[in-house]
Amino acid sequence: MSTHTTEPTGSSEPAEGAERRGGLPLAALLALATAVFVTSLTETLPAGVLPAMSADLGVGESAMGQSVTVYAIGTALTAIPLSAATAGWRRKRLLLTAMAGFAAANTVTAVSTDYSLTMAARFVAGVAAGLAWALLAGYARRLAPAHLQGRAIAIVMTGIPVALSLGVPAGTFLGEVLGWRVTFTLMTVLAVALLGWIAVGVPDQPGQRRGAAGRVPVLRVLTVPGVTPVLFVTLVFVLAHTILYTYIATFLDGLGMGGSTDLVLLVFGVASLAGIWFVGARIDRRLRALTLASALLVAVSAALLAVPADSPALVYAAVALWGLGWGGAPTLLQTAVTDAGGDSADAAQAALVTLWNAAMAGGGVAGGVLLDHLGTGSLPWSVLLLLIPVVVVVALGQGFPAGGER
Repeated sequence: MSTHTTEPTGSSEPAEGAERRGGLPLAALLALATAVFVTSLTETLPAGVLPAMSADLGVGESAMGQSVTVYAIGTALTAIPLSAATAGWRRKRLLLTAMAGFAAANTVTAVSTDYSLTMAARFVAGVAAGLAWALLAGYARRLAPAHLQGRAIAIVMTGIPVALSLGVPAGTFLGEVLGWRVTFTLMTVLAVALLGWIAVGVPDQPGQRRGAAGRVPVLRVLTVPGVTPVLFVTLVFVLAHTILYTYIATFLDGLGMGGSTDLVLLVFGVASLAGIWFVGARIDRRLRALTLASALLVAVSAALLAVPADSPALVYAAVALWGLGWGGAPTLLQTAVTDAGGDSADAAQAALVTLWNAAMAGGGVAGGVLLDHLGTGSLPWSVLLLLIPVVVVVALGQGFPAGGER
């Protein structure tokens, strides 16, 4: 198999320096984590300010809700071709380009008074997300010593639960107090500040070598042993999660807990932070066991929510288990696909990003269909059924090595 970088994954000069010091380049990894935070929050922020956005732009809330879908579509459609087109770019240059795209897209969103222009800006933000997500996990690995690469990815992936548990509620609050346009303006300010942080504090890494000997086409990575099972698990796991998460407010309303949505999401977010901390401390030794535990915790949560019960305490317990299981899932899946991809890790990441966002878009559609035809009670049951093949594939082990096999 041909190598795809000018130096093997995990063996760059900054990583070797970190290994000699016996630690991680935390400032650089936290900058990457902030990039994850910005991409995740930019994607989900409209959900918290949807009524105000729809009123300002003169469209219905369902139409405005597609601003989340079009973001995911932008990422899903462009992650693979853009990853291939920019494979030779140095990593810092590519990340700076993606963050500049976010700053521009959020600025347009903040000032736009036209629905079509807003949707175009959201699509561009999704494209920038695809560019960033395809390189962030591999970038984190190459900045860390070999024995701490999983922990490095875990640190970077904390941006997701922080965005969900703190960013969305804070953005919603600011939108209610100062207006939704202020929240998107603040996202631009954050992206600009992050550009400076990356430029100063993140060591550069080379892109892929040009020519047939130095680059594996993105789609050919599907033939690499272990990659396809990880991608299958990613697609189905994210689909299952998104079906219920997208409509959690509607589901809670059906239980008579509509007024507690913000608190329920806070419990989910805090549990997610605990989950990613637990995974980060053990991922380099227990990848398969942790992935199984992640899927099983979400399955148990879905089973608890599927059983009719007039018990808010049971709902909070189920949501806590859900967050605990889901929090580490992005880290686990990105680590698994990067490990399985080996020399084709960047291409594997691009495929994962594409399927992840396709699953998010599909989850919103599938959940809406279930809601319209079978009601809110069908949502947790669909999660439970989808997680059965996830558990089976992870247990079989290909792409998810047990302790000591990595």
